[in-house]
Amino acid sequence: MNRWKIKDVMTSDVVAVRPDMPFKEIVDILAVRGISAVPVVDDDDRVIGVVSEADLLHKTEFSGESLAGRLMEGRRHRTAREKAAGDVARELMTSPAVTVTADTSVVEAARIMEAREIKRLPVVDDNGRVMGIAARRDLLKAFLQPDAAIRAEVREQVLDRALWIDKTSVSVEVTDGVVTLGGELERKSLIPIAVRLTRGVDGVVDVVDKLTYLRDDTADLRASRYMTAP
Repeated sequence: MNRWKIKDVMTSDVVAVRPDMPFKEIVDILAVRGISAVPVVDDDDRVIGVVSEADLLHKTEFSGESLAGRLMEGRRHRTAREKAAGDVARELMTSPAVTVTADTSVVEAARIMEAREIKRLPVVDDNGRVMGIAARRDLLKAFLQPDAAIRAEVREQVLDRALWIDKTSVSVEVTDGVVTLGGELERKSLIPIAVRLTRGVDGVVDVVDKLTYLRDDTADLRASRYMTAP
């Protein structure tokens, strides 16, 4: 099945800064461009870090406080304090940057953002050079697929190509991204597979299973697994 990739949703008009970019100039760039972060690149345009609004706000967080280190200071507090003392991008950025390539799937990018607790990903080429950026809101573009396009992909990619199911035996209705599967399949074991593959189609919000079956083959499958078990 065709899966949305980062290149389909990323912002190509990306602004990047050099390591010696002053604090105030970074703030100006974020304000003028209406963005929340910028990648930091070296002389070869390779991404070496990211400066976000959160990195810059440490100056406000520590305003009026001593920036000297404290005994038994936690790592997170120490990092925040060090960034509060920073004046240029290299001192403010979060590094190393978590990046993806243009061919990374939107699903994988979402998993990376969730696991690493980040809100955007610089997109790089094979040499690590910046070519775009993808924010969480960009990943939601996959859900803008028209209902008609979702229905067509479910019928062609899931029912026809993946499962070899007679499309006339299954109805596919899509409303606001919610897919309802109806009709009768030959085997019961095909139902969860059809639902799982449908759920994986880009733009699908949910799947309502109204499928029935002619033959319950699940008992046969369990017996087969038992007979072949060591």
